[in-house]
Amino acid sequence: MKVTVIGSHLCPDTLYALNRLSEVKAEIDFKNMSASLADLKAYLALRQDSPVYADIRESGGIGIPCFVLEDGTVTRDLEAVLK
Repeated sequence: MKVTVIGSHLCPDTLYALNRLSEVKAEIDFKNMSASLADLKAYLALRQDSPVYADIRESGGIGIPCFVLEDGTVTRDLEAVLK
C-alpha cells in the first residue's frame, strides 16, 4: 500500500498516523507542511475545494493529517486507510 500523508512533524495526530502506517509496512510519501512551502501550498489548494474539508473550513481547523491513496482518494480517516 502506498499512501501520501500530508501533515506536520509538529502535529501529534500526524506523528501517530505515520507510526501506525509504518507498523503495517505502508509505503509512505510524507508531505511535511511545516518544512516545505511547496507542500503547504499544495495542501491549501487541495483543502480549498475538497468536500472532504467542508467541516474543517467551516470550523476554521487545519484538517491534518490528510491521506491521499494510490487511486487518488483523499481522506482524513486513518482507520479507512489501514483497512
